[in-house]
Amino acid sequence: MQNSDITTQTHGFVDDLQGITFGSFMSSVGVLLLTHMGFVTGQTAGLALLISYATGWSFGLVFFVINIPFYWLGWKRFGTRFVAKSFVAVAMLSAMTIILPNYLEFGRIHPAVAAALIGCMCGAGLLALFRHGSSLGGVGIVGLYIQDATGFKAGWVQLIFDAALFLIALTLRDPMTIAWSFLGAVVLNMTIAINHRRDRYIVQ
Repeated sequence: MQNSDITTQTHGFVDDLQGITFGSFMSSVGVLLLTHMGFVTGQTAGLALLISYATGWSFGLVFFVINIPFYWLGWKRFGTRFVAKSFVAVAMLSAMTIILPNYLEFGRIHPAVAAALIGCMCGAGLLALFRHGSSLGGVGIVGLYIQDATGFKAGWVQLIFDAALFLIALTLRDPMTIAWSFLGAVVLNMTIAINHRRDRYIVQ
């Protein structure tokens, strides 16, 4: 199939609903595994997680509130539809991280395996959201903004932000936990950087 054929494809309402639900669900399971391991992460979720660790507040509520200021940038660059989809995705993830612990428990997991799983699950979730014109807000919106405006990959933008956030996280977690956490973040961002290619997959 030629690239021009791909660009004519569009997602319908049911496609978007499935994609956003899938993306939010995969990301929420990744976040729950992350908190189970005591790891930290990057992006807006990482900032919300650090606040949650430091204060004891619910991650879901902190994550939802902290994303609110970023919707303006999303609206300015990508329009109302993108912001609406992102708002739904963030709300879904926030709710799932509150509800799912009642139905999902993790046992013993080696940190390396956990880091890889977290990166893969969250990476798959974010790819689904991106491909359905959505995101999990915050740095994801900034990353997409920069990628569309300059061509600089969204994954690299997020990786730079993650590095700064992990330096702050060293004040709250031991170096080994940070090292395993960073592995998960690298897997996540490499997944996005390699697979989120507008020249390979473009939909309206």
